[in-house]
Amino acid sequence: MEYQMQLLRSRAAANGPLCVGLDTDPSYLPDSVKKKYDSPARAVLAYNREIIRRVAADKSASCCKVQIAYYEAMGIEGMQVYAETLRLVRNAGLTVISDIKRGDIANTAAAYARAHFTGDFETDIITVNPYMGFDTLQPFIDYCRPEKGGKGIFVLLRTSNPGMADIEQQELKTGGFVLDRVGRHLERIASDFGNSSPEADAENSCSPVGAVVGCTEKTNACALRAAYPDIFFLVPGYGAQGGAAGLAAALLERAGGVVNSSRGILCAWKKDKNLASRAENGTVCLADIAQAAGDAAAAAKNDLLTAVKKLS
Repeated sequence: MEYQMQLLRSRAAANGPLCVGLDTDPSYLPDSVKKKYDSPARAVLAYNREIIRRVAADKSASCCKVQIAYYEAMGIEGMQVYAETLRLVRNAGLTVISDIKRGDIANTAAAYARAHFTGDFETDIITVNPYMGFDTLQPFIDYCRPEKGGKGIFVLLRTSNPGMADIEQQELKTGGFVLDRVGRHLERIASDFGNSSPEADAENSCSPVGAVVGCTEKTNACALRAAYPDIFFLVPGYGAQGGAAGLAAALLERAGGVVNSSRGILCAWKKDKNLASRAENGTVCLADIAQAAGDAAAAAKNDLLTAVKKLS
């Protein structure tokens, strides 16, 4: 069977590297849209559905990343919307990444893995936090094996927030940084998966364990890509967080990756003076803001592909 990470890599090659972030907070929707639904959570679901439909039809993205925190904040109904959003993405033929950043020990980690790789919240790929120790990754890695579904994980390596320097970029006595210890461990995991599949096409294969690498620091982008040429990257920080397409493109070389944009797509309607004005007077509708999101996704894809082309 094809690993979910390998499938994502294939989809990125076909449809471009954009990952649409469905970090959909109700505050991102105009009041005139929200009031047409029974609750903010149902309005979020309607918005997600329309964005997913447009992105899939336009082939403007390879995947969607769903940040669970926004849905947890809406309570039980929000988690129902979260589960339905995951299904909508998968049914549209896109890879769904659940941004849950779990990282715990022993049976707790196993329970998290079971919760997000099976049952109501089943997803294709999740984000995980390795900073409680590498043993916390093992329950998630187990689900990456073909006999347990061939799922994938993106491990936090170099995140896009300024505070990453507090831990990730701390120097080690043995040389290098904390993040380098994480990166070397990911390489060992990738090697283990490669060794377990000797018939795989090494040139086109992709480890089911990738890395989260932010694109907000120019000095690090090329160095990180060169340091881990065989690891597939999930790249946050593009767009609203300030990362430029050129930085993201540098991280897409070698093994490749996908680049996430959330608010730049979800809140695109706010940059349209006509739609913003109509939101003020209560005449803007769901189709209007969803179309703006779809157009923003298409523009982001073109922006990224143009940057990639300039590097080639």
